[in-house]
Amino acid sequence: MFISNAYAEAAGSVQGGFMDYLPLVGLVAVFYFLVLRPQQTRAKEHKGMVEALQRGDEVVTIGGELGRVTKVFEAYVSVELAENLEVTVQKTAIQAVLPKGTIKSIK
Repeated sequence: MFISNAYAEAAGSVQGGFMDYLPLVGLVAVFYFLVLRPQQTRAKEHKGMVEALQRGDEVVTIGGELGRVTKVFEAYVSVELAENLEVTVQKTAIQAVLPKGTIKSIK
């Protein structure tokens, strides 16, 4: 009585096209150039730095320890943190190679 009948209206024509997906394509492109590409270049630079490690380099580990590389193995390096104190860490745990003489200037 009080409720009127609801009839389906004529559905609009459905047009699929490239313009419907343009915002999604734009979002993927922005994500690639702002997130993925810089991360790939940082990873490539870090890999080159790790491969170039050699005895005598002064390094900082991910944990923040400063030390001098004493031995280089295939996947590990031995780092001297103080006199008679050497630790073995994975090469990937080396965060940065410091300029020569940095450890002396800090102590």
